[in-house]
Amino acid sequence: MKLPELQKPKKYVGLYIFDFGDHVGVGFTAEEVAELLESEKYKQGKVYKIHRAYPDGKLEIKGVPAQTFQLEAGMFFYSRALETARGDFKKLVGLAVGTAPPCRAKVHLAKYSNDKFAVVFIYPAEYDDEVSLWLLDGQYKTSGAAEGGIEAVQRYYDYKPKILDRHQLFGKSEPISRTGQELLAGLKLAVQR
Repeated sequence: MKLPELQKPKKYVGLYIFDFGDHVGVGFTAEEVAELLESEKYKQGKVYKIHRAYPDGKLEIKGVPAQTFQLEAGMFFYSRALETARGDFKKLVGLAVGTAPPCRAKVHLAKYSNDKFAVVFIYPAEYDDEVSLWLLDGQYKTSGAAEGGIEAVQRYYDYKPKILDRHQLFGKSEPISRTGQELLAGLKLAVQR
């Protein structure tokens, strides 16, 4: 795979490379990649996320499975007491108000039983690394058990615990994604942004 030379390579960190087979495009957003992978024509494309960029133009990239763009991942923070869980819920929402998360997400305060509660944080799976880093940087800590991942989200939806409170989070400013004809018109460009 031959990548084009990038002016200001650091601005591409967090964006994606899409390998169409006969050429590549650098600088797609997650939403744009998801739209391309949903199309019949580009569903076989290969996707790479740009994790680091160096002044000499070298990029550190990691392959991303196509199905990742169709899934939700989550973090679940458990507690045996409602008041503890409610406090953890408020801390997480407070963190998001102070420092926007890397992507849109939903936060639930859920009740499984009289002695099992959870703060549920669900987001698009392609942001797994960024969400983990955001929680670490924000020093978000709880006293109970925690779990995460795609399977944990599916178990949550299957179990259908009672949602006691909810909050919608919006991600930090991201490049505006193109859709439809606007996206398709620029696919031959090696550098998208």
